[in-house]
Amino acid sequence: MNKSAMPTSGRFRPLHRLFNLHHEETWPVLIAALFFFCVLTALMLLRPARDALGMERGIESIRWLFVGTALATLAVNPVFGWLVSRLRRLQFVGATYGFFVLSLVGFWALLVFAPGAVGQRSGQVFYVWFSVFNLFVTMVFWALLADRFTSDQGKRLFALISVGGTLGAIFGPWLTSRLAEPLGTPGLLLVAGGFLLASLTLAWLLMRVRPDSSAASQRLSVTRHEAADPRIGGGAWAGLAAVFRSRYLTAIAGYVVLMTVLATFIYFTRLQMVAAVTDDTDARAAILGNIDMWTQVAVLALQVTLTGKLIQRFGLGVALAILPAAMALGFIGLAIYGSFVVLVLLEASNRAVQRGITRPAREALFTVVSREDKYKAKAFVDTFMYRAGDVVGAQAEGVLGRLGLALGGLASIVVPLAVAWAAIGLWLGRAQARHAASAAPTSDSTLRKASAQDRPRSPHASPAADEA
Repeated sequence: MNKSAMPTSGRFRPLHRLFNLHHEETWPVLIAALFFFCVLTALMLLRPARDALGMERGIESIRWLFVGTALATLAVNPVFGWLVSRLRRLQFVGATYGFFVLSLVGFWALLVFAPGAVGQRSGQVFYVWFSVFNLFVTMVFWALLADRFTSDQGKRLFALISVGGTLGAIFGPWLTSRLAEPLGTPGLLLVAGGFLLASLTLAWLLMRVRPDSSAASQRLSVTRHEAADPRIGGGAWAGLAAVFRSRYLTAIAGYVVLMTVLATFIYFTRLQMVAAVTDDTDARAAILGNIDMWTQVAVLALQVTLTGKLIQRFGLGVALAILPAAMALGFIGLAIYGSFVVLVLLEASNRAVQRGITRPAREALFTVVSREDKYKAKAFVDTFMYRAGDVVGAQAEGVLGRLGLALGGLASIVVPLAVAWAAIGLWLGRAQARHAASAAPTSDSTLRKASAQDRPRSPHASPAADEA
């Protein structure tokens, strides 16, 4: 076994053994976790206000806001694809995050200098903007991780890195509660922008420290960083074509659509129950914020204690199938009891499993695809296909409600969908393992060639000798 891949000795050995972390991976994991912390802090600073503003014109308006969000993500995808084709990684990451920071500054200026222009329509615009912002900043983060970590590292480390995001998701609502009164909503927008700028700095650091499994490849990544980061090229719509051309990517898209359809059923059930509890915007925001905060505590417990070991022991397929099973059981419980407390437990458990187990497993699926697909196809799946699932779920839930189906009827639809969803997850786990196994020999050969090129060449050595 390669000694550099063994856990480090010394006082940190117990922590490395606990988290299945190799010595040379420590800094990249810490940087990635802090990166995710900043991203999720920025998102969670604004999320309760997004949901509260979206309900200003009633729940029916949110169904159509989902349509607007899906169309917006579809429109933004070719722009992002064009940036990925023309720019290096740090440049298109900076362009994406910079656009959202400037947008936050624009909303801040509107609230400060033209408060009279802010109304229900502005709230809806913010709702759509935030929904696009939410998907793209997290998608870019995970795409960068899929590009910088190997398949094996993704299975071992993505859950650990996700702890940083969970801490940010807990810290964000807490920070909102502390700063909302002294700074007001406009000030919170600037604070969120500051966290995004910090995220961009951490993205740069993550690109400079490559978490490979050997010291030789780690040295190569620093000395030959620019050569290892060429422009990806390709077309603006290449991501869409790749998703429908590859059975593997199509299955990932199907998994995401089913996940969002069923999550949207929970979302609208929650909104209806919250609306029945109170019609005050601030009270609604407080309730939604508390649900978010306590959910993150459950997510953190799963990420620290279970997810990495579960994926290593049972594989990605089982990890991906856990959420459909939990969702089906939760809806059955909600159909039987139908109380607000049961709903909160369902949503909390759903989010905990989704973020604590399913998300790291789902992101590991992209570690075995091409660089272009890591950014372009992933962007299409994680934004448009995700929001398309929202639209389908929102409209379907509305139709079922108008037909008079109670929670029991909804559960009768959810359970078969969850079975199909779990089957796709199990297939994806096996397919990812096959892709990883077929890519391993190629990766080893590439590493040997790179190491040979990095060694000082003897003036009398021939190219043939180097190849040997």
